[in-house]
Amino acid sequence: MDPVKKIRSKVVPLPMKDIDTDLIIPAQYLTSISRAGYGQNLFRRLKDGDPNFPFNLPKYKGAEILVADENFGCGSSREHAVWALRDAGIKAVVCKSFADIFYNNSAKNGLVLVKLPADVVDSMLAAAAKDEYVATVDLENQYVELADGARVAFEFDEFRKYCLLNGLDDVEYVRACESQINEFRKQQKFLVRV
Repeated sequence: MDPVKKIRSKVVPLPMKDIDTDLIIPAQYLTSISRAGYGQNLFRRLKDGDPNFPFNLPKYKGAEILVADENFGCGSSREHAVWALRDAGIKAVVCKSFADIFYNNSAKNGLVLVKLPADVVDSMLAAAAKDEYVATVDLENQYVELADGARVAFEFDEFRKYCLLNGLDDVEYVRACESQINEFRKQQKFLVRV
C-alpha cells in the first residue's frame, strides 16, 4: 500500500445519500479476488443510466477526491467497493457519514474517509457541481483545505492514521513489529521455564 499524507485534487461531487456497495460496484462484476480492474465498473449502473452522471463527465476526469452526502458505503460488507474506488483513482471520500464496515475496509485498503459537518459537505457539493473545485485532504494534520483556503479539521482513528501515513495494511503492520514480537516471545519462553 502506498503511504497517504496529503491529497490535493479536483473534487467529483456525488450529491446522493445512502450510496450502497452494490451501487459502487454491482455484484455481477465481482469476478476476481485481485484488486485490479474493478475501477472500470465503478458506479456502472449509474454511469450506464445517466450520461450526465459525474463519473461520465470529462470535467471530473482525474479527480482523486469524491464528495458525497451521507451514509456512504452502506449495504453489504464487500471490500470490492473500496477496491473499485481506489482502482478508479479515488484516494479520499468526504461525506457527512459513512457505514461502519465500509469505513474499516477503506482504511485497510488505503482509502481515506473524511467526515465533515453537513454544511461544509453541502457547500463542497454545490461548488463542485458548478465549476472545477480543488480541495486538499491533509491526513497528517487532519484538515481539509477548501477551495477558498479555509481549513476544516476532522477526526481520524490514530492507529488507522499511522497505518495510512506509513503505507501499512494490517498484515504489513504486524510484519513491521516483527522484532518486538520476537523479543516478546523470547521473554515469554524465559518466563515459562522459570
